[in-house]
Order: sequence, then C-alpha cells, then structure tokens
Amino acid sequence: MADSEPVMSEDEILGWLTERVGTLVSLPTSQINPDIPYVEYGFDSVAALSLLGDIEGKFDLVLDPSIALEHSTLALMAEFLVAEQKEAVHS
Repeated sequence: MADSEPVMSEDEILGWLTERVGTLVSLPTSQINPDIPYVEYGFDSVAALSLLGDIEGKFDLVLDPSIALEHSTLALMAEFLVAEQKEAVHS
C-alpha cells in the first residue's frame, strides 16, 4: 500500500466497492446488497477483472483473479481488503 494512502475502514471500503459495482452493472448503490454474491447482479468475468483492476489501483495490490471467487460478496471483499491493508502497514 502506498505510504501516502491512509488506511480505510471496512465501511469506507464497502462504500467504495458498492459504488464501483454499481457502476459496473449499471445499478444504483441503493440496490446493491453487500451480502449478495456479485454474480446475482449480472457480474461476468470482464466486470470481475475490471473490479480487481480498480482494487489493485486503489489499494496498491497485486491480486490473483481467484480472489473474486474466494471473496464473492462485497462484504467478504471489504473484510479481505481491511486485512490486506493491516498487513501492508505492519510489513
């Protein structure tokens, strides 16, 4: 994680992820439930790779594409990113 980037809270990450997914699937954020799998919103491999690219850029990470499958909801992804931020700060 870049030194100039502050650590984001889980709620902040969740809000950012919700906005990104809403943009990718053309839905208002109010219609996105963080506990529903991405695929339920019509997420395909192109959208998943786009989201992963956005995450990598925002959090200065290099992620394996399988991360999207392992963390298949916004809530799970936000939890994962909080842990990644903490690891980056402590390393």
